[in-house]
Amino acid sequence: MRKQYHVHLTPEQRADASALLRRGKAAALTARHARILLEADEAVRRRVCGDRQVADLCGVSPRTVARVRERFARDGFAVALHGRPHPGSSPKLSSAQEARLIALACSAPPAGRVRWSVRLLADRAVELEAMPPLSRELVRTTLKKTGSSPGGSNGG
Repeated sequence: MRKQYHVHLTPEQRADASALLRRGKAAALTARHARILLEADEAVRRRVCGDRQVADLCGVSPRTVARVRERFARDGFAVALHGRPHPGSSPKLSSAQEARLIALACSAPPAGRVRWSVRLLADRAVELEAMPPLSRELVRTTLKKTGSSPGGSNGG
């Protein structure tokens, strides 16, 4: 298979990737991508390695090497090394909104209910606090992070 994307690392990029491998503290995927980029770098080598040779040296498939090359050519060094940031990775609620949600969960449940359900909490928080719409999963994970238990005893 003919290479469509070529890797030409700058000296700074080469130094960053080498340092990442030397430290040994990087995530396995990041270290693997750094090694692929260093092996596929055409700026250093006289004899250019193909995807299959780089794959054999790095212990990955040739398709993985091709994907890392493509990501480097299209998106740059940082994205090829670490991947794209995930859109849902930022917190959905501020700390003040989390505190209000937890306070609501610790309050008395509505009439006719024994306890708060996650769905009921999500709906009531939006009604009372003028929060953005909350998913049940966001409410569940927010409450799971806390050590409080609204159904537990208060030491009495």
